[in-house]
Amino acid sequence: MSQELSYRGNRFLRWAIWTAGAVALAYLIVEHRPHLLGWIPYLIILACPLMHLFMHRGHSGHGGHDGRRDSGDQSAHKH
Repeated sequence: MSQELSYRGNRFLRWAIWTAGAVALAYLIVEHRPHLLGWIPYLIILACPLMHLFMHRGHSGHGGHDGRRDSGDQSAHKH
């Protein structure tokens, strides 16, 4: 019974925090629109290196430049 009550309380607390955050964000957007629009060019410029950093992490640093070569590459480079 106490676990059920704590789950409900925890769920209500998370809902209240998300709702308060949404209201605060809406207030900031409505009241400070000129300030926010001034930051858009800087945010776009900042997004470029961040996307590069996070997107290259997804394919193991440019496809395995760890010193290993495929067997096809070794036979092609032998003289």
